[in-house]
Amino acid sequence: MPMPRWWGHVNKRVFNPRAIASGKWPVLTHVGRVSGATYRTPMDAYPVDGGYLFVPVYGSRSDWVRNVLAAGGAGLRIDGTDVELTAPRLVGADEAIQAFLNGAVRPPKLLRITEFLRMNLVAD
Repeated sequence: MPMPRWWGHVNKRVFNPRAIASGKWPVLTHVGRVSGATYRTPMDAYPVDGGYLFVPVYGSRSDWVRNVLAAGGAGLRIDGTDVELTAPRLVGADEAIQAFLNGAVRPPKLLRITEFLRMNLVAD
C-alpha cells in the first residue's frame, strides 16, 4: 500500500520546499496537465540503463506521475546537472527490481510499491 495521500499534501507544502532549497535532492521538473504550470518535485531518482527509475510512494495516480505521463517527459536536476527525460512508462515491480543498478537502495517492502515510473535520457 502506498503512503497515504494526506501525507503527500503535507510533504508538498512543508517538506518539499525545504528539500528543493537544500539542493541535496534530485528535483523533477514537470508541467501540470491541466494548469500548464511548472512544478518541481524532490524525489529519489535511481539510475538505470539508459535513464532513471522513480518510486511513486503515493501511487501511480499521484499528480506528478500523471503530469509526466501526459507530457511525455520531464526534466531532472541531479548532482548539479540538468537532464531531459522522455518516454515515461509505468513498469511493474519485477521489471523495476531487475533494472536497479547494483548498490541502489530499493524501496521498503512495507510500502508494497507495485508500480514504478521509468524514463529514458534524451539522446544528445
